[in-house]
Amino acid sequence: MSVNRDINELIVGCQKGDRSAQQALYEIFAPKMFGVCLRYAGSREAAEDFLQDGFIRVFEKIENFRFEGSFEGWMRRIMVNLIIESFRKAKFSTEITNEFPDLESDNESFQSEKSGYSLDELLALIQRLPEKYRLVFNMYVIDEMTHDEIARKLGISTGTSKSNLSRARKWLQQRIREERKLETIKL
Repeated sequence: MSVNRDINELIVGCQKGDRSAQQALYEIFAPKMFGVCLRYAGSREAAEDFLQDGFIRVFEKIENFRFEGSFEGWMRRIMVNLIIESFRKAKFSTEITNEFPDLESDNESFQSEKSGYSLDELLALIQRLPEKYRLVFNMYVIDEMTHDEIARKLGISTGTSKSNLSRARKWLQQRIREERKLETIKL
């Protein structure tokens, strides 16, 4: 029996309210969805909360899944939309402020392959971004949304989305430079 067929059977079970099917589906997809939540959250605890809330929403809406396209993609959209909704409810600030006056203004783009950092180290840095910058950074860089899509989802202007992305990249670049200086000093 194929993996997709097994997953489809679990989905049908979930649509019928079968708790064991829900548990099995959770066990299959929780690690991947936790990674999605972790990128957006500021901490592991917040990511765990997003994951739990996201799966509750998935199971509430699973009857709407029509077996068209990827179930994982469908679930991921629900998780990301829940996180975005959570930020909006928390009165996500759309104002651009100069929170980081120490940032150098250069035109370098943030490129992880040049940073020499592992994926886990970059994820830890991304988690330290201020909330509004982390959200836009993830939506644009990781989820490949356009600035227009981000603006619509967050209720901000396209210019604000672009500015927040630019500030996020500069913030990350500055932190990498600072950490490299510290490593050099320790040597």
